[in-house]
Amino acid sequence: MNTPAPLSRRQWLGQVSLPVLAATAGASLLPGTARAGEAAAADRLAGTRIYNVRDFGATGDGASLDTAALQAAIDACHADRGGTVLVPAGVFVTGTLELKSNVTLHLAAQAVLLGSADGKQYRAAHAIPLTGDHTLEDGNVGLIFAVNAENITLEGHGTIDGQGARFRSPVKGQTPPSGRGGNDRPHHLLFYKCTNLTVRDLFLRDCAYHAVRAISCSFAKFEGLRMHSRVNSNNDGFHFISSRFVHISNCDVHVQDDACALFGSNQFVTVTNCTFSTRWSVFRFGGGTAENITVSNCVIFDTYGCPIKMHCGAGARFENILFSNLVLRNVTGPISLGLQSHRRRRDQTADAASPGRGVVRNISFNGIRAFVTADGRPYDDMGWPQSYRPGERHTCIVLNGVGDDFLENISFTDVHVTCEGGGTAAEARAEVPPVAGEYFETGTPPAYGFYARNVRGLTLHNVRLEATAADLRPAIVLEHVTDVAMNGLAAQGDPSAESLLRFTDTRDALLTATRVLTPAATFLQVEGADSANITVDGGDLAKAARGLGTARGASGTAARLRG
Repeated sequence: MNTPAPLSRRQWLGQVSLPVLAATAGASLLPGTARAGEAAAADRLAGTRIYNVRDFGATGDGASLDTAALQAAIDACHADRGGTVLVPAGVFVTGTLELKSNVTLHLAAQAVLLGSADGKQYRAAHAIPLTGDHTLEDGNVGLIFAVNAENITLEGHGTIDGQGARFRSPVKGQTPPSGRGGNDRPHHLLFYKCTNLTVRDLFLRDCAYHAVRAISCSFAKFEGLRMHSRVNSNNDGFHFISSRFVHISNCDVHVQDDACALFGSNQFVTVTNCTFSTRWSVFRFGGGTAENITVSNCVIFDTYGCPIKMHCGAGARFENILFSNLVLRNVTGPISLGLQSHRRRRDQTADAASPGRGVVRNISFNGIRAFVTADGRPYDDMGWPQSYRPGERHTCIVLNGVGDDFLENISFTDVHVTCEGGGTAAEARAEVPPVAGEYFETGTPPAYGFYARNVRGLTLHNVRLEATAADLRPAIVLEHVTDVAMNGLAAQGDPSAESLLRFTDTRDALLTATRVLTPAATFLQVEGADSANITVDGGDLAKAARGLGTARGASGTAARLRG
């Protein structure tokens, strides 16, 4: 097929109709019409223009302060009904910037927004409240912030560097080098009551506080982000407060504190295809209402502070939350769900009942592979040593209701947990204090694989529990649990341990197709006068010297072997 030769200007003019040319020429001769045409042309480009920050005086030399020029470009773009603010290659030193509606901030691949090391270059977003709710107490200062904005985007393969080490005091009690510390530190990205928010492809590095903090936002997407912030305490990754329709995907998050915290009332949230590593928790839920949330296809590694942590108190509700297809590698306290509707005094004992009762129900874990270390380990990329509490050693999956609070309808399907072992006989019989707060506050759990207290409706299907070294704790301990279904449980025992499983004051439990993987003294020890209607139906218990045992007030008819 032959490609026609391009037309010359003369040929093109010859093919254009004379009436069209005349109309165009006539319009150009009329001043009013010309101005109208120019206005129409300008209006056609409104919201689409590109504003290069260098055209507004930004130098990008890594030394000059470019805050005013960067803000001028954002303001001009916003005034033109939106468009794109372009940050080209260079290092642009800046203090606080305010992003506004309909503006896309695009960082070229070799562009760096470098947060100023001078704390005086940052200002608070006073429209963001700091009182009325404890979840709002973490400051309202941002390197980039937006308030009541819509249709905003931050994108590109560039870097936002917060120089967070300059906001950390090398000696406790002294002012940090920047002059700002505590809750007065700048967050990387701070959003309040924003709608249609997108952040994608950026490298968020060395934040002074939280990398992304979104408060009362809706319809927000966070895609392809890379975070590395381990230069200060409370270096959170994502921190959401009372936000809806939030979606996180394809992100790599290496931080020091909560990697994805959800406080207040968060609903309709999805997290998928991400990797996380942090000293503290990855998914942390605290207060408010958390419901209709899914986390899937994620890898969590080198996290020595409970990857999945829910702390539910009076008046809070966590419901309809699904975790699926997760790999947890080198973690402590892999999963901890706690419910306590009573206030606690400073001595950690229960106080008078608070108004309203907390709710934790309909939580499921499917397709989990976890390797649990016996102890926390050091981080090569943190500038100070990490300390670990005694309660962070020899941890396991914990479901923990306190007093008359019960978790409801909790399920584990296709779960394989391997721990390093090392648990002692004393730890196997340690009393778990009536506390449901931080996962380490209950001390070392009395089971190496799974511990549950105060649960109604517990399902374990195709769950496998193993230890790489001797552990004298049971694989599973249940206390005050009712309506239990275990199918396809496979667990590794230790002949020196008292039992493989221990149920205390537990009722209405059915165990089917259970396998004892290694020798054990007793398969199931039943304790407590309230234990009743426990049935072990079939399975392979040959490696257990004894099938059932009763003690500490349990009736001899509380449990039975069938088949």
